Amino acid sequence: MTTIIAGVKIPDSKMAADATELVRDTASELLFHHSRRVFLFGSLQGARLGLQADPELLYVGAMFHDLGLTAKFRDSTSRFELDSADEARRFLTGYGIDETDIRTVWEGIALHTTPEIPSRLEPEIALVTAGVETDVLGIGYSELDQADIDAVTAAHPRPDFKNQILKAFTEGFKHRPESTFGTVNADVLEHFVPGFRHIDFVEVIQNSAWPQ
Repeated sequence: MTTIIAGVKIPDSKMAADATELVRDTASELLFHHSRRVFLFGSLQGARLGLQADPELLYVGAMFHDLGLTAKFRDSTSRFELDSADEARRFLTGYGIDETDIRTVWEGIALHTTPEIPSRLEPEIALVTAGVETDVLGIGYSELDQADIDAVTAAHPRPDFKNQILKAFTEGFKHRPESTFGTVNADVLEHFVPGFRHIDFVEVIQNSAWPQ
């Protein structure tokens, strides 16, 4: 059965359906609804910007982008974005997807917390980040039609989302604080983990093994 939200068709292939089921089984309701909104807002931003992505690749990228925050990865020391990207790679490999397309999805997920760079790359990469930026940071919010925003949030509500997503971020990488070096994720831990101080890039240079 075809689902259309704010004029955006949710991919309904077996691969897309399996991706939906996997995320529903693995992630919290918070992350499931957020991931669906990322696909929808990314698609809407793509239409506004004239970027045409492969809907299935964009869908998998959006649905998997935060899986690294889930309990499955509580022992990981990698950046959560890499855990998410690697999980998407494993998933897509099982469907005979071309390696170039797998790499595109992987990069879209791996780079989604890295400002500016994704927008210069393939639409599937740029629009995962655009969807995340709209839903989490409000970037591009005012550029979308309010009726479309209302349709998306009616289908995938975001109650107390600002507080709840920050809590999910904190739980997802407070056990691997070193992985936040050089990323926006360090800001989260500085706010919510007592005693945390981000690794200082200047101090790393000053204290390196080089004598001068």
